[in-house]
This record gives sequence, C-alpha cells and structure tokens, in this order.
Amino acid sequence: MKKQLYLLLAMLIFNTLTYAQSKWDGMGLEANFSVGKIFRHSKKFPTQLPDVVTSYELNALFQTYGKQDWHQRRRYPLVGFGMTVTNYGVDSIFGKCISIYPNLQLPLVHYKNFEWTLRAGFGLGFVTKRYERTPSFDTINTAIGSRMNNYSIFATDIRYRINNHWDVQIGANFSHVSNAALRTPNLGINVYGAHAGVRYFPTNSQPEKIKRDVQPLKNRWLVQARLGFAAKEAAAPDGPVYPTYLVTLYASKRYWSKNKVYAGLDYSYHTNMYTFLRNNEILPGEEKANSWKSAVIVGNEFLLGHVGIVLQLGFYVKNYYLPEDFFYQKLGGSFYLIQREEGFLKELCANIFLKTHKNEAELVEVGIGAGF
Repeated sequence: MKKQLYLLLAMLIFNTLTYAQSKWDGMGLEANFSVGKIFRHSKKFPTQLPDVVTSYELNALFQTYGKQDWHQRRRYPLVGFGMTVTNYGVDSIFGKCISIYPNLQLPLVHYKNFEWTLRAGFGLGFVTKRYERTPSFDTINTAIGSRMNNYSIFATDIRYRINNHWDVQIGANFSHVSNAALRTPNLGINVYGAHAGVRYFPTNSQPEKIKRDVQPLKNRWLVQARLGFAAKEAAAPDGPVYPTYLVTLYASKRYWSKNKVYAGLDYSYHTNMYTFLRNNEILPGEEKANSWKSAVIVGNEFLLGHVGIVLQLGFYVKNYYLPEDFFYQKLGGSFYLIQREEGFLKELCANIFLKTHKNEAELVEVGIGAGF
C-alpha cells in the first residue's frame, strides 16, 4: 500500500513540475552589448562628439505561440520588455541614458538554426545630463533639454540557435532620444551601431505552436477621426509651455486581416506660434491665421490584437508662419478599447505619436481615435 502511495505521490509531483515548466516555455532573457557612433544631424549639435558610444541591454522575452489569432497572422512574433543603459562617451556633456521600452520582434527569414529578424521598441529614456542655465550653468548640451524623453530603438539581428535554451546573435541598431520639443533645446541624440548578444530560455525557446484555421477578416472601409493634444516650449530654454491641438480625419481600409492602409487630412493649431507673433507684433490681426498647419496624409497601421503600430507620412498643404520641411513623419501606436465588426462605433482607441521632420522631433501627440 505504501509503495502505491509513494508512486501516486511521485506521479503528482512529476505532473506538477511538468505543468510548471510548460508555463515558462517561450520565456527568456536577452543581453546585448553595443558599440556605436552619434550621428550629428544638425549644425547646432555639439561639436565635441565621443569616439564611441557603448550600451548594455537586458530584454525580457516572450515567444508567442498562437493563443490569440494575431499571433498566427503575424507568424508568431516575439514580444519583449527591455532596459538599456547608454554611455554617450562624454559624460560631462551628454551624460548617460537609462531607458525602458516594450518591443516587438518580427521574423524575416528562417533557415535551419539561423534566423534574421527585425525589432522595434518605443518607450521612455531618462538622461542624466541636460541643457540648463540654472541652477548649474551647463549650456553645451544643445541636444537634450529635459531629463525624461522618448526613447525609440530599431534593430535587426542574425541569430543562431544552439539548442532550445541558448541563442547567440549579432546585429545592427539605431536609437533616438528626444522630448519632442516639450523642452528646448531638443535636437535629440541619434546613435547607430552594432551589437552582439546572447539569449537564454530556462525551459524551452520554442513552445509548441497552436495552428488552427483562422477566419479571414473583411477588408472593410472605415471613416475615422483622431483628436490629439501636444505641448511645446517657447524658443527660449526654461520658458513657458504652450498647447497644440490636433484633428485628423481619414478613411481606412483593412487588408490581409492584419493591416490598415489609410489616407486623409491632418490639422494642427499651435498656440506657441500665435504667442510668438503677438509678442513680436508680426502680422497684427492675422496671428491665428498664421498659427495652424494642414496636411494630406497617408499611412499604414500594423494590427497586433488590441495594439496597432502606426507609420504615417504627411505633406503640408498649408504651413504656419515659420515654415519647416514640406513633409513630416509620425510614428506611434494605438491601444484599442473597442474592436468589433458590427455596430455604429466599430473602433475606439487611445493614441500616442511622435511627429518628426526628418531627424528632428516636433512634438509628441496623445489623444483618442474612433472608427465608424
């Protein structure tokens, strides 16, 4: 009888451990070391550039396996949450950046134990040194005007899978840090480089994938609108911050059950420009008419369940008093609170976008969007 009880107990412990291990399948840690250079994208950027920029990255990983339909539609991407410490090489000017960011890795090519992937992340970066006139006089760093900033990273890797626990990789990366003109100066710091790294999965890097017949979604059209808000500092550092109001109207069409292409109009009203014109007595009576922009836009949204990654390009139809480039880019994301196929209100989401002119950020837009 005792032998039977011992055997039953052993079977229960084995089943419990097996189940516990299976819960951790596809979860792991990644460590990368990177060396790079600062890209001096403006004549206003500090001239004392470092010889090399180094960074250390730690990334928590989760390999999707098909629990949700979008996993299979996106060929089972890998989701991560990363932390990077960047040493810009001239600590007295640029300091260091400590960043945290969610990221997504998409498979491009897979051959035997080799794979080529593309990864993008978007989050926050804390910079230890910034431009400031008070309390300490430190005005050389015209690249960064605030402690808290946006941090964006793009990377591509060639990886070799040693076994189900260990991977090694080499790749190239590009990172951008700026506060999108919330505080000036705000040239931003762009770094390009190469990295090498290793991955470790305690149980299994390749969980068993769920494969089923996923019903295609209709290639539907939607009429959509976004309302956004941003804030920008006046031209002088440590000056007042002015709001910017944004409205976007567009039509979208879903395709391949996992993307939306869209086109429409973008409008923004900039109170900082209105104040500049009033303070300098430029175009009296016409300040408001010279403080807004409008643009024709095209874009694509990559749908990942309740999350959308948005790439948008805009071409100005009208610019405000101090014109910038004739086009701009927006990069950001949407988190969907409502997603349904029927009904009047089919989509409702919260948005955040970084608007840039080439390499220089203009603003960070937060807001809400709807689709009908």
